[in-house]
Amino acid sequence: MSFFNTDKPFLIAGPCSAESQEQVLETAAGLAPLNIHLFRAGVWKPRTRPGSFEGYGAEALSWLQEAKRQYGIKFTVEVAEPAHIELALSYGADVLWIGARTTVNPFQVQKLADALRGTNVPVMVKNPVNPDIELWMGAIERFEKVGIEDVAAIHRGFSGYSSSVGYRNQPNWPIPIELKRRLPELAIICDPSHITGSRSLIAEVAQKAMDMHFDGLMIETHPNPDEAMSDAKQQITPARLGEILANLIVRTESTSDMSSQVQLEYLRQLMDAVDAEVIDLLAKRLEISSQIGEVKKVCNMTAYQPARWREIVAVTTDRAEKHNLSPEFIVGLYEKIHHESIRRQLTILGTTEEEIKK
Repeated sequence: MSFFNTDKPFLIAGPCSAESQEQVLETAAGLAPLNIHLFRAGVWKPRTRPGSFEGYGAEALSWLQEAKRQYGIKFTVEVAEPAHIELALSYGADVLWIGARTTVNPFQVQKLADALRGTNVPVMVKNPVNPDIELWMGAIERFEKVGIEDVAAIHRGFSGYSSSVGYRNQPNWPIPIELKRRLPELAIICDPSHITGSRSLIAEVAQKAMDMHFDGLMIETHPNPDEAMSDAKQQITPARLGEILANLIVRTESTSDMSSQVQLEYLRQLMDAVDAEVIDLLAKRLEISSQIGEVKKVCNMTAYQPARWREIVAVTTDRAEKHNLSPEFIVGLYEKIHHESIRRQLTILGTTEEEIKK
């Protein structure tokens, strides 16, 4: 049986970074009663900016080793170099995980896979920072091809120009759902801490992951989150983790309707993604309209120009028919969009909406 195939959810918890032996042991003591499967802690931290806290390396591994000895909790660390793998395994690491910044680089992933050839250590692969399912699958396959039998995926969200719903990283749920469709035996673990970037949203995302039949959760915990040396805002106390787990509803899978439930959620998430894209495109269109308004002001032109509106109607109607869309629906939609464009341009021109009637 796979290391990750346990009763749901497979639980991973621990601090973003191992900061001291006291902090590691205090966190482990708080987590021990919760019966988590893996204790996590960053030992080597790939920071965005130089000069940030980058972890204590081998020294921190000794703290995790001691926590394992005292509390019997297996532990996992992130590795980014073959040398990290050698050190982590020498200190008794039970599972290794590949970070998002590493997953994005196939050359580096292959180096790590080659370093693990001939071992049987389980590996977890976080999604790449960009929303690319092929890149994520490719990283997973590289470890499978060197003989690693226990591989799991970690969904930690995707970087973007702007976050959705106040999240640190965009969940983009259709991607992990599609990964599960392609690789139904693959365990997928959700990382609400990195998706949300906010402890107040962790419970909500953890429940959503369970509703979509994810196999586990990775949640950052710290005895004093506000004093954490990295990612303080997204960490919670072991006590708070206990509360979240106590209220978590784990859905039972039904063979008869599982596929239809997943498919429905997948389609809904795709629709949500398209809706977000539509809104982003409308915002971009109105931004361009405002720029046109500035040009019209310089040129002393009216906001509403009938010839231009007739051109828009003709072009959009033609495109609608090619896509089997009702021309009446498209024209009605564009009337609202056009009206908002004119309203914005009138504001720039310093006139009123009476201009529309001219």
